[in-house]
Amino acid sequence: MSNLNIITKSCQLPDGRTITLETGKLARQADGSVVLRMGNTMLLATAVAATEHKEGADFLPLSVDYQEKFASTGRIPGGFLRREGKLSDYEVLISRLVDRAIRPMFPDDYHAETQINIQLISGDADALPDALAAFAASAALAVSDIPFPVPISEVRVARVDGQFIINPTLAQKEKADLDLIVAASIENILMVEGEAKEVSEDDMLEALKRAHEAIKAQCQLQLELSQAAGKTVKRTYNHEVKDEALREELYKLLYDKVYAVARLQVANKKVRSENFANVLSEYMASLPEDSTVNKDLVKKYFKEIQKKASRDLVLNEAVRLDGRKTREIRPIWTEIDYLPSAHGSAVFTRGETQSLSTVTLGTKLDEQLIDGAMFSGTNKFMLHYNFPGFSTGEVKPNRGPGRREVGHGNLAYRALKQVLPQGENNPYTIRIVSDILESNGSSSMATVCAGALALMDAGIQITAPVSGIAMGMISDSKTGKYAILSDILGDEDHLGDMDFKVTGTAKGITACQMDLKVDGLTYEVLKEALDQAKEGRLHILNEMNKTLRQPKPDLKPHTPRAYTIFIEKEQIGAVIGPGGKVVQEIQKTTGATIVIEETNNKGVVNIFATNQQVMDAAVRRVKAIVAVPEVGEVYDGVVKSIMPFGAFVEFMPGKDGLLHISEIKWERLENMEGVLEVGEEVKVKLIEVDKKTGKFRLSRKVLIPRPPRKEEAPAA
Repeated sequence: MSNLNIITKSCQLPDGRTITLETGKLARQADGSVVLRMGNTMLLATAVAATEHKEGADFLPLSVDYQEKFASTGRIPGGFLRREGKLSDYEVLISRLVDRAIRPMFPDDYHAETQINIQLISGDADALPDALAAFAASAALAVSDIPFPVPISEVRVARVDGQFIINPTLAQKEKADLDLIVAASIENILMVEGEAKEVSEDDMLEALKRAHEAIKAQCQLQLELSQAAGKTVKRTYNHEVKDEALREELYKLLYDKVYAVARLQVANKKVRSENFANVLSEYMASLPEDSTVNKDLVKKYFKEIQKKASRDLVLNEAVRLDGRKTREIRPIWTEIDYLPSAHGSAVFTRGETQSLSTVTLGTKLDEQLIDGAMFSGTNKFMLHYNFPGFSTGEVKPNRGPGRREVGHGNLAYRALKQVLPQGENNPYTIRIVSDILESNGSSSMATVCAGALALMDAGIQITAPVSGIAMGMISDSKTGKYAILSDILGDEDHLGDMDFKVTGTAKGITACQMDLKVDGLTYEVLKEALDQAKEGRLHILNEMNKTLRQPKPDLKPHTPRAYTIFIEKEQIGAVIGPGGKVVQEIQKTTGATIVIEETNNKGVVNIFATNQQVMDAAVRRVKAIVAVPEVGEVYDGVVKSIMPFGAFVEFMPGKDGLLHISEIKWERLENMEGVLEVGEEVKVKLIEVDKKTGKFRLSRKVLIPRPPRKEEAPAA
């Protein structure tokens, strides 16, 4: 290793744990590579960028892939191939966390194809990798010559027992009532993603402050690493054709016209788009046939003009493109039980955004299997978000969910899981599907609202309804003006400086997602945005309450019924039977589905049935098996075998007792010939349970009137 130039830098978290960055040892042919280590968790991050951009490219073709190697935790992948393949949803979500934090930091005019790969090469549950991935990726860029001027980092901040912890262990995370991943540079917060158990806006803000303090030290460490690696000077590039004279001319000719179109305050997205397009078409038609004007640049500069005019309208007149005031929410209408055959359904429409959501209830057999390097097991709550092309009037092939669909679905999942009944109060596997039928902004928040209504329509006893709102912001650093927008349109998402989604109940926040595109956003402005979001969220919740305020008291008639019986661990075998014989026979004869598992040293029998009659039959059978025999009780038994000294009688399922020859009749019997037959039904009383052996003694004669003794017989 004498020819290696290995550079190592370290920093500490607030609690004293160390994070180390190392470069120069692995993946040296990448433009930049770093190994990040915290505890036994190690991430290898690499960054590679093409030296030239593709002709005509006007955006940054950036790809970010996070992948967990199963060997990192000593596991072999499941499935037929037994190797890592397509990224799991969990890996896609972490890839998105990194992408959303890093992408805004590249120069606007940099368009070379760039790829960032982060691999988990060693895993440790006490150092969760999802909160370290962006730190590693930014460090890899810092030791490269790729134009990435400002380092960033991410941390997880969790509140456990009232204390904020940076990058908690898995055990601490599971006890947290607030769990956020925050990305930031030294100067600004860039991205927030997380969930909470109905916390206040002030608690959320305090968590952001704690996270940012930890991030500043990690960004400073990257600057030192870049300096030591000699990568403070980045490569030069020229990826855009510019014509400042054309830009100025277009602003003079078209800005007022575009501003006038924006000021029309047209609510219909299609009509509004056509009005803007007409301005551009008129300009293009006015050009002479032999014009040498670069039409691609005209289209680019026109988009800039449209963006500026729309922003100026809000800042100058406090009026938005569709005519609403900054705090105004679009019209809302909702409907439940729209689909008669679904277990639960709801339509939520806000302006030109619409979600049709369904709830399906299944058994434990329907749980999702999770097979990952860091996490494996099952999941009994799923939420799937679909965004077909027709929702925006586009022709788009249906090729399954992309990263956007996975991310939007996860946000709604986090929002709603906080209010689901837990443990024995919810024996069902629950799947929510949100199909977006119309889209013009914040379809993920429509999914939250429709999902909550569908759960209540299905009769799932959630603790409180949840609503969600997407907030935006437009600001001018020169004048200091800014406007916070409630319930943003799709256009406002593209032209704004912030996209801030907040979900919650009337009591507090359950999930949030924030992406910032502007420098210097103060905590005071963030507090104002959070408070305005609460106002809008409660308004939407009130609109939902007009349709359904609380869960329906019962499931729909066609929904599978569930019943849970808790038994002793030792009784599990009796219910299952040899090779599953007993439980299979119960399912076959009753038509119910029975799932048995051991939890917390107890047996849990979950019974699912299509109607109450089937349920009652299955419950009776199971309860009969696990019932504890009581001395003095009378049972209907069946003779199983006959011995010279008596008969063995099954008086409860799986429980035999001895009916001694002396306990059959009051009269003395010399032998068992002709007294009882195998299979004969006989009523018996349990008279004793042997304390040492647990054997049962039965009696039949105590249930028969005792005949009078000879000396008591009446005289002739």
